[in-house]
Amino acid sequence: MGLRTQYEGISRVSLFGALLALSLVYATPANADAIITFGDVSLGVNDLGHLNVANGTGGVTLTSLNSSSIGLYYLPVLGDGTAQVVCAEGYGVSANGIVGFADIDSGGISNLTSDSFTSTASTAVAVAHLTSLAGLSITHDYHPSSAAGLFEATVTLTNTTGTDMTDLRYSRSMDWDIPPTTFNEFVTIGGIPAANLLYSSDQGFGTPNPLINPGFILGGTENANFSDSGPTDHGAFFTFGFGGLAAGASQTFTIFYGAAPTEAAAFAALGSVGAEVYSFGQSSGAGGAAEGTPATFIFGFKGVGGVPVPPPTSVPEPASLVLLGSGLAVIGLWKRKTR
Repeated sequence: MGLRTQYEGISRVSLFGALLALSLVYATPANADAIITFGDVSLGVNDLGHLNVANGTGGVTLTSLNSSSIGLYYLPVLGDGTAQVVCAEGYGVSANGIVGFADIDSGGISNLTSDSFTSTASTAVAVAHLTSLAGLSITHDYHPSSAAGLFEATVTLTNTTGTDMTDLRYSRSMDWDIPPTTFNEFVTIGGIPAANLLYSSDQGFGTPNPLINPGFILGGTENANFSDSGPTDHGAFFTFGFGGLAAGASQTFTIFYGAAPTEAAAFAALGSVGAEVYSFGQSSGAGGAAEGTPATFIFGFKGVGGVPVPPPTSVPEPASLVLLGSGLAVIGLWKRKTR
């Protein structure tokens, strides 16, 4: 851990502090940002819980060929899938008709206040609240999932106002910018319908306001499953509705961010964690749409009333077993004849 991460500017620190920095075992102070790493994937997490921070944040500098910022970084391609000239990735929350959102370049920060932020080398926990509805607490707990190269974030929305809330919603948006063909990618959205999904499209530049549907960039991408739309500069937008939230109650679901060397590996990762709704961003270069190479960037949701992606399996299908048995029989006859 930490061998792929480059550090700069470490001088005149205590032996203890140097060892902590080199091993990437440390906790950041409250109200800071962080770059966290799990295998070949790194996330740049802001103190409100949205992505895209300056490369070098927290003393962590990654070699990137296509960005000076880190959002969703994949080491094998030395590139980032969300942090480019326009850092459009973020989320929004609303309840009782009151909205707050955070997205660096698509709407900025509106009506959200950070309460705390802590991180280690591979985890980050951001706690915030709606500024004008302080009793709605928003926690994003980023940590490695059970699938290699796939971060999960447990999202918890808690009502501490003392009264019931109505029409609780959560939006997430990302502008996919997939290397090496940055600004010209193929996008996939799947998992529709899901009980809590109110809206989806490829409008990755949309401000993540849960009360406003941002429209779409390419036709056929609004409230529909689609594969390999593009290539063009677009992304994904999702809004989920959870109905009312009683006083003292919490609504919890999970989001996923990661990358894999192929589309098949990306599906296997989502299947192994039980993701329901998802988006892929893939290069428009050779192998991008067909195989998802050299990288398939991944986003997903779990706990939103959808059907989980089928888990990967190493057990042959019945038809495969029949073919295998037939092949073994032929080999046996051939051996008898040669004897």
